Amino acid sequence: MLLLAAALLTASMHSLGVLGSPVVPEAPSDVVAVVHRTADAQPQVASGAHPDLADLQADHGRAFLDDLSTASRAVLAAADRDPRVAATAMDDPPSAAVARSWWAGLGAGVQARLEQDAPVVVGNLDGLPYAARDRANRTVLARALADDRTTASERAMLGQVRASLVPDPDGPPKTLMALDTRGSGRAAIALGDLSTAADVTVVVPGMFFTVTGQMVDFTATAGDLYDEQATLSPIAAPGAGTGLAVVAWMGYRTPDLSNILSLDLAKTGAHRLERVVDGIQQTRAGAEPRMGIVAHSYGSTTALIALSSGHMHADSLTLLGSPGSDVRSASQLAVGAGGVFVGGAHWDPIAGSGYFGVDPGGAGFGSTVLDLAGGIDTADAGDVFRRPIGHNDYLKPGTASLHDVALIAVGRSDLVRGRDHRGNGRGEGLVQVSPDMFLVRPQDLQPRD
Repeated sequence: MLLLAAALLTASMHSLGVLGSPVVPEAPSDVVAVVHRTADAQPQVASGAHPDLADLQADHGRAFLDDLSTASRAVLAAADRDPRVAATAMDDPPSAAVARSWWAGLGAGVQARLEQDAPVVVGNLDGLPYAARDRANRTVLARALADDRTTASERAMLGQVRASLVPDPDGPPKTLMALDTRGSGRAAIALGDLSTAADVTVVVPGMFFTVTGQMVDFTATAGDLYDEQATLSPIAAPGAGTGLAVVAWMGYRTPDLSNILSLDLAKTGAHRLERVVDGIQQTRAGAEPRMGIVAHSYGSTTALIALSSGHMHADSLTLLGSPGSDVRSASQLAVGAGGVFVGGAHWDPIAGSGYFGVDPGGAGFGSTVLDLAGGIDTADAGDVFRRPIGHNDYLKPGTASLHDVALIAVGRSDLVRGRDHRGNGRGEGLVQVSPDMFLVRPQDLQPRD
């Protein structure tokens, strides 16, 4: 059944180009965790000696960072191209708290040298300031595109990232939070200022999404959500804080038809999601933003695993077109009280299927099921918000789902459209009235196809 549904989805995914390039397995971490420490937890570096490439290949945790900061430029250049060093930084890095403390203790000159000489490492270390990571990742991007040794497949991937970063004169700033060119690639782009935003939303994609195939479209989708939040926040949540940021997180390898039945990619993605959220929260220690996770399709399974692990927390979790997971109740999730929301579109064969276990929109789970039927019945008074149709329509402009997701993200879940509360264990529901009309924008009153 799942394979049939996936085949239908493949045929129906318009303007996505999901089958344009082969998927290469993600490089595994083969880091040897050898830590050289003295009793006072400082790295052992003999007088006048500097770490070599072998040290950085074997290092782990704080020792890895300390050796980076004392390595020569030649060693850093070699390390930044070394697959074992890259695996440490991207697959088995020091915690965000350790990385934040380490970076803060470096002088400005050392920081600048690391950005230039080890940009692959600096650009992907959660816990470091996003301005520094953005500069480092853009350096990697520019160098790779200018390098004759860059393969055609890598060039296609990097081209998507570069196109995604083209600034919009009327839009928010864009930050290249992460860039990994190994295998099928990974990338993350933030719209808005992560260092000041009161509300941060991380969007997690589902199956068939790749950097090469969808990074431009996915970043545009994050932009649509940002715009909806920016429109609603001053009206629905005045005085609740200033600034928004939405992260287009293509930070894990998503499945294709060859491995769609496996949860291995969701488990790996969950670990990566835990790290990226921790990084955002650590860089804002003492002034953490409201954190929302919006997850689609297989990405919802990934998010459910992450939020049930005990290593990540969020203020809200919105699941769209979810195939479920082995999480049996919202109480197992590290999400704020009443903060789990589930949306299923008309004619979506995945939503509510429970392919991977428990349907998070089912009675007894403890979620709030969104009514996405549309703002006002077309037969009565014309559309205000159109209902999403199929598996890939949830975050399109003009949909009831995008509107509700934005309200949840800015802390006004009490205004979401036609809420259906489930999870009281008795199968009872409570349907609210249609949305408050003061939140309807002029463009929402225009007729739509």
